[in-house]
Amino acid sequence: MSPARRTRALVPLLLLAVWLVAGGVLGPFAGRLGEVATNDQAAFLPRSAESTAVVAERRKFRQSETLPVIVVWTGAAVVDRKTEVAVADRKTDADRVLGSLAGTPGVAGEISPAVSSEDREALQGVVPLRPDVGDALPDTLERIRSAAERVPGTTVRLAGPAATQADLSDAFAGIDGLLLAVALAVVLVILLLVYRSLLLPLVIILGSVFALGVACAVVYALADHDVVRVDGQVQGILSILVIGAATDYALLLTARYREELARGTDRFTAARAALRRSWAAIVASAATVALGLLALLLSDLTNNRALGPVGAIGIACAVLTSLTFLPAALALLGRAAYWPARPRPADEHREGVWHQVAALVDRAPRKVWALTLVVLLAGAAFAPALASKGVPLDETFVDDAPSVTAQQTLSRHFPAGAGNPAVVVADADRLTEVVRAARDTEGVADATSVTGSGRPGAQPLVVDGRVRVDVTLTAAPDSDTAKETVGRLRTALHEVPDADALVGGYTAQQYDTLRTAEHDRTLIVPVVLAIILFILVVLLSSVLLPVLLVATVALNFLTALGVSALVFRHVLGFTGTDPSVPLYGFVFLVALGVDYNIFLMSRVREESLRHGVRQGTARGLVTTGGVITSAGVVLAATFAALGVIPLAFLAQIAFIVAFGVLLDTLVVRSLLVPALVRDIGARVWWPTPVGEMPKS
Repeated sequence: MSPARRTRALVPLLLLAVWLVAGGVLGPFAGRLGEVATNDQAAFLPRSAESTAVVAERRKFRQSETLPVIVVWTGAAVVDRKTEVAVADRKTDADRVLGSLAGTPGVAGEISPAVSSEDREALQGVVPLRPDVGDALPDTLERIRSAAERVPGTTVRLAGPAATQADLSDAFAGIDGLLLAVALAVVLVILLLVYRSLLLPLVIILGSVFALGVACAVVYALADHDVVRVDGQVQGILSILVIGAATDYALLLTARYREELARGTDRFTAARAALRRSWAAIVASAATVALGLLALLLSDLTNNRALGPVGAIGIACAVLTSLTFLPAALALLGRAAYWPARPRPADEHREGVWHQVAALVDRAPRKVWALTLVVLLAGAAFAPALASKGVPLDETFVDDAPSVTAQQTLSRHFPAGAGNPAVVVADADRLTEVVRAARDTEGVADATSVTGSGRPGAQPLVVDGRVRVDVTLTAAPDSDTAKETVGRLRTALHEVPDADALVGGYTAQQYDTLRTAEHDRTLIVPVVLAIILFILVVLLSSVLLPVLLVATVALNFLTALGVSALVFRHVLGFTGTDPSVPLYGFVFLVALGVDYNIFLMSRVREESLRHGVRQGTARGLVTTGGVITSAGVVLAATFAALGVIPLAFLAQIAFIVAFGVLLDTLVVRSLLVPALVRDIGARVWWPTPVGEMPKS
């Protein structure tokens, strides 16, 4: 190698060395983010909601600040013919078991006696656990189960917040390993098919892993210092977002690099040219996603605000590796990166599929966009059918979870709201009036004050002049009926003079989350659209075209929602959708959909300045068609990988985004947008003077 070539290779070598060191040091953080993640859903409540205020007030009741697990025994009314155990004896055995658990590791406070159901077929007992039981929770629950099984002739199930938290931890156990492995394997297979090369896919995968490692290290440090909050959902989305975005940006850059090599340019010059011609589109695309995610900081839901900066950090790291590590690797590898394939221009095959698509758009643009528009509008018509009022408890987990089965059993034998009461905190001087008003509320089964000893009928526990009342609802705590009862309960208690009553608990949290999510959508959606529109106006030096692009991706989002509503209800069996799903779907689909339009229209503008709008549109579609389609397939596949985590929320996000990205890539960006641009002509670039744009 000549001295000049050695000098040109020095910068890529240094960049490569820096990334190898960074990857070695920071890479392990991709598997450690779970150490600082919390799956306590109380930490992600709306900031200004009444139920959040109740959580704060409950902390004052130190004696009652626990993580309860509900032990459910069934079969209590059936006499065991071998042992002739009577129902009363079974209750005695259950009380003995509960008493033996007091004072054992992880258990907090006294345990009340077991309660029999009216049908005499079930018993329930509440075991309060320490809220900081942490990693010892599975062992603690297993010890409680083993003790409860000593009641003869019964089947034991564990319900309540502690059991649900254990099932959530099990579900998220695959975030660090399984999800990442599936996503990387899917991307690798797609890249092998796209490039028909052995080395380049591995280089791109390595770059995405570096980006994820750096992103996780930054998020780990911030979460460790309580700057951001991370739960399993945010953690999973971060991994998918970084891998998908880094791969998309790599596809765009390597496509430009391939074109330069095909022209006979040497590898170092080709790398510089590819970077020069693609960095603006990559940065603009990343900015739309990052700023769209940061708009989530306007949300009153803490988990939405958590995803905003965490996702933006991930996108920034994906851009960083795409514009530093990847060009360096390409400059050093040259044509060997594509071996055994041979780099050639994207338009070398004149009869390829994208030439046929471009020819169709050029021949009949109005028919193409009109037909496409009708299809998209037909799908969008079903968008209002997507019920985003929350996921019922029995649908929270895609697979059957023990805590869900236990809760269903509990609801069959006791009031549906038993074990998950509404929590009321009020002034002690108005306790009698508050209890009376609660009991008189439609949909309430009972209301009892929390006592100092934890036993019914004892003296109420008073802390700072406040008391806590547990209100059992007749309806299941996750039902629409229960949420309506919470609304009536709040109205009734707020009317009690000088009581200063606040209503919280699981159902109230669901009620407040739903209302807050509706408010967030009305606030954040216009902000995201304004951010994206501004970026497009600056990038494309046009007003009409950005408006057109934003309108098409918004329509794509509505169509994806409409199709999802049908699939969720009639194929996947979901009767409800998490309130945050439409907002997450909007941010991802609109921002990522604009990404592909940026890639397309940046190239169309470049070609139009040389050949006119008509030829520029066709050339832009042909040269970017394969690349953008590959990028869309990669991104859809990575988001689909979220489906390996057995939670309804992630499964719903996975389908909406994966389907929406494919729809955008194959229909909106390939047919609708080019046809509209072709039909409108040079005027689409208004207010750029037509004279500055070659005639079509």
